[in-house]
Amino acid sequence: MVAIEDRGPAEDADMPVVVRPLSLWRRLTGIAALRRGVILVLLALIWQVYALWLDSPLMIPTFTDTVAAFWDAAVSGQLPAMVGTSLKVLLMGYGLGVGIATLLAGLASATRFGDDLLATLTAMFNPLPAIALLPMAMLWFGLGTPSILFVLVHAVLWPLALNAHAGFRGVSETLRMVGRNAGLGTVAFIAGILVPAAFPAILTGLKIGWAFAWRTLIAAELVYGAASRSGGLGWFIFENKNRLETASVFAGLATVIIIGLLVEALIFRTIEVHTVRKWGMQR
Repeated sequence: MVAIEDRGPAEDADMPVVVRPLSLWRRLTGIAALRRGVILVLLALIWQVYALWLDSPLMIPTFTDTVAAFWDAAVSGQLPAMVGTSLKVLLMGYGLGVGIATLLAGLASATRFGDDLLATLTAMFNPLPAIALLPMAMLWFGLGTPSILFVLVHAVLWPLALNAHAGFRGVSETLRMVGRNAGLGTVAFIAGILVPAAFPAILTGLKIGWAFAWRTLIAAELVYGAASRSGGLGWFIFENKNRLETASVFAGLATVIIIGLLVEALIFRTIEVHTVRKWGMQR
């Protein structure tokens, strides 16, 4: 990378432009992944120093003890198996929530009845925490995956539907007229006009829905796992808490964070780069 020296308007335009290479420091600080990695290293260092100073492994284990517990659980196959169980249930619930939210948002954008229906349902159920429905879900569906799927759909449905509908309503009237003048039907109008124009809001809803679903799943597995003696990552945390294996508890919590970071960086960031940023809809 190089830096170009600015010249005033009064200077001769025929004079050569002085090009100076960027310093190593500026090149390094321009790499976002490196900057964020430095932040993570600093946080790990602070954690290690504070845990050593506190000297209470039962309350806060050191960073190195947590890494060792994470490694042992990963090598033994216990942690990967539980993560796989959690992700399988999560994808099922997330997919169902996205599908239902798409139908509701599409109906709300196409008809006045759909708009009233979505407004009423979101006003009723969006403030209700998903995990608060777990006891009733366990009564209705039993101690099994359907109960968790029910609360996951609730966690994903309302934020995604609200964001998608807000994005649809923000589409300019000019684009709507283009679609109508082209003679597009309802489905083609939504897919070809509304969805691309509202995609930044839809992507935000997908991110929020994912975050809600992920933390709801972990909380639900704490309850479901305790009841059925099985489960995913939430049960791993609960089981090690009962055994007073605090380092393993922190390893489970770190796994929750790592998976969240990976999904954000590898999935949502990739979608963002190849859609809204490529289209010039976001910086």
